[in-house]
Amino acid sequence: MVDSVLLFLGAQEIILIVLALLLLFGGRKIPELMRGMGRGIREFKEGQKESPKEELEENKQ
Repeated sequence: MVDSVLLFLGAQEIILIVLALLLLFGGRKIPELMRGMGRGIREFKEGQKESPKEELEENKQ
């Protein structure tokens, strides 16, 4: 889904978004926000992988 959104954004739009983020959060806060976003995505993916295993175990009981 994210890939398809990035296809419709040109260089000017991406630069505008980055500048808006810099103005809103400042340069020091952005790396912390990106780390938090990365952790969230990683946890979400791990949750998706674990979900079918848990469902199979519940169905066996």
